[in-house]
Amino acid sequence: MSASDQEQTVTDSPLRQQPTRIGGLTPRMARRVRIAAASVLMVAVAAVLAVRLASRSSVLVVGVYGLALILCGGVIELSRRGRTRLGTWLLVAGLAAAIAADAFLIP
Repeated sequence: MSASDQEQTVTDSPLRQQPTRIGGLTPRMARRVRIAAASVLMVAVAAVLAVRLASRSSVLVVGVYGLALILCGGVIELSRRGRTRLGTWLLVAGLAAAIAADAFLIP
């Protein structure tokens, strides 16, 4: 193996390559951002649940906000495993459904 072949194998090694950036973020950074967003939304949903339970005690309230909390936890797990786009879509759709249920189903 010549010196030029050795240099080429060193520069082509996977350890030397930079992670690909998607929209300005590396995949690892995107996962961390989505995990942080889901965690913040989980805390917000828990706070809204506490306020709703203080004003009225309903099984429907606990069900809607409980499912939203489970959804946020599922999104965190999906983001940990690298399924950030799926997690983002589920988070948006699920929280929109929870807001709609709060507005139209809960008296």
